Amino acid sequence: MFKLHLFLFLKLPNAFFSGVRVKSLQENSCITSVKHRWINQNPFGSIYFAVLAMASELSTGALVLQKIKTSNKKVSMLVTHQKSTFLKKAKGQINFTCTDGKLIDEALNKSIETGEGISFWMKSTGIDEENEVVTEMKFEWSLKVKNIS
Repeated sequence: MFKLHLFLFLKLPNAFFSGVRVKSLQENSCITSVKHRWINQNPFGSIYFAVLAMASELSTGALVLQKIKTSNKKVSMLVTHQKSTFLKKAKGQINFTCTDGKLIDEALNKSIETGEGISFWMKSTGIDEENEVVTEMKFEWSLKVKNIS
């Protein structure tokens, strides 16, 4: 986890200082968290939506990065679309879970086989301390294996 938190600090400082953290990174799932604090609040006493989006996106993006690393290929990755549904105020600690690792495997293998860019959607669900869904966010990722001559 130290390497992931160092990555956050160096490459995503807004997420780091807002309190976004990776709690678990497995082969096909990732859990991130963020806790309501003064630095990440909105005027309505809950976590600012952009901070929720950072934590949610990281739960998908960390999986994508992990799969690319294990593929030993040079791959471009980019979020091309994002959809959010907010169901209740985000207070306390919110945990975001993404279990779409197999979708990445399929997309990465297809891009490696065809040399074409592949787009696919991943979902991250934010759950509060009362085990209630606060938000569901979906991210469309685009992957393309780079041709190295």
